[in-house]
This record gives sequence, structure tokens and C-alpha cells, in this order.
Amino acid sequence: MTDTATDTAARTSTPTVLDAQGVTKQFGGLTAVSDITFEVPERSIVSIIGPNGAGKTTFFNMLTGFYRPTFGRIVFEGRNVTGGRPDVIMKLGLARTFQNIRLFSTMTAAENAMVGQNARMKAGLFGSIFRTPGVRHEEERVRVKAHEELDYVGLARDQHDQLAINLAYGDQRRVEIARALASDPRVLLLDEPTAGMNPQESGELTDFMRRLRDERGITIVLIEHDMKVVMGVSERITVLDHGEKIAEGPPAEVRANPRVVEAYLGKQAKEEG
Repeated sequence: MTDTATDTAARTSTPTVLDAQGVTKQFGGLTAVSDITFEVPERSIVSIIGPNGAGKTTFFNMLTGFYRPTFGRIVFEGRNVTGGRPDVIMKLGLARTFQNIRLFSTMTAAENAMVGQNARMKAGLFGSIFRTPGVRHEEERVRVKAHEELDYVGLARDQHDQLAINLAYGDQRRVEIARALASDPRVLLLDEPTAGMNPQESGELTDFMRRLRDERGITIVLIEHDMKVVMGVSERITVLDHGEKIAEGPPAEVRANPRVVEAYLGKQAKEEG
């Protein structure tokens, strides 16, 4: 069986957890993303690659509610989330990190991780004002979970109470991932998570993504420029160029695709050469 046939069979037998059909985003007269169809099988690790300006982050922003698609439909676990609010989509189980780290710099690592649980907290105005036993219990649960997630991503305990601004870049990335995990996602979208990392840190993150999928059953969608990471961790890769999908399939097939080599891999090789 060919790689393409194997990939198709695997997708047919595995439920689709995230499904974008004909998604387009226009800003005035500019089409940033054009008619993208993208299906993510449950418990998979898939990557979106492409040169700068290809529309990758814009597409992520539509999946997570930060942008409303001009056309098209996005379905998450059978529910239409097209144009839904980011907090609502996160509460449904779709969490993300950002290309540029977005932590609260004057809050500690633990406090940042606690923010990830905000959408799932039940305390109302009355309980928050009068500090009812239920509210105190929930706050303690949130604190405990924040520390557990920071432990899980590999942040040393003595750094949990440090201000985010004082953490090393790689540790800030860990905190951002911990914050996303604190929301109990079914699908985690990572936007260039290895940016600024050295090869050792990138390798550790690659292993961590596999562990997330295997231990927690989390589906991972990844935007990444590091081809070693992409080819090493992805089961399927989607390639964008100038807002259009130009290729999709397993890593070996995508690596050999002439349009991909020209549009992305070849350009990167020239830049590095």
C-alpha cells in the first residue's frame, strides 16, 4: 500500500476532531487564506508549514475564534464553531499557544497557569465577594492544577513562583503550554513552539508532544519552521503558500513534492546555504 493510500485509510478509520471546509479570510481586497479544507484526525499530530506570509497564523486565528472566516465552516467535535468567541471555543476543548509568547509578565508562572482555567471556573459574583467555602475550594483546586501542569511541562518547582518576565525563553514557552493544558483541551494548537529554542530544547519539545498525545490523548496541530521537528513528529503535513493549500499528506510524500520544495523547503535551503 502506498503512503497516500495508507494515510487515506487511517483518516477514514479515525474520527475527525477538527474539520475546516472551504475556509477563506479576506482583509479588504486582500485574500490572506483562500478556500482551505483541513481535517484533523483524533489523537493525531499534524503540522501546517509554509513560508512567511503563507497564511498559517491567520488560519490558526480562524480555528480558535480570533478571526471570523469570510467564507467557510469550522466544526469541532461535531459542533459548528465558525466565528465563535475564543473563550467559548477554548471551553469546548480547543486551546492554543501563540507565535509571540503572550504571558502576563508581572504575574508568576503559577498565576499564568491558573489563568488557563478561568473559562472553567464556576464562581459567581456573590461567591467571589463573600469568599464562600465553594469558592475557596475551587481556588485551591485551581492552584494545585496549575502547579501540576507546570511540573508536567518540566518547569522546575523553584521557578513556579518566579515572575514570567524573569524566566528564560524556553521556560516561558513551557509556562505558555502549561496554561493551555490547564484548560483541559482535547486539541492543542501550537504556533511555532520551538522558535528561539536550541536543538536540545527543540528535541525535548518533540518528545513532549508525543507524550501529550500518548498519555493524555490530546490531538496536536502544529505550525513550525524547524523541518527536523516537523518531519520527526508529524503524521500528516499540510502546506500553505500565498494563502492556498498546495500539498497535504505524510511527511515522506510532502518532502518529495516539487511544489513544496519550490515554495518552502527549497527557499529555506537557499536561505541557509
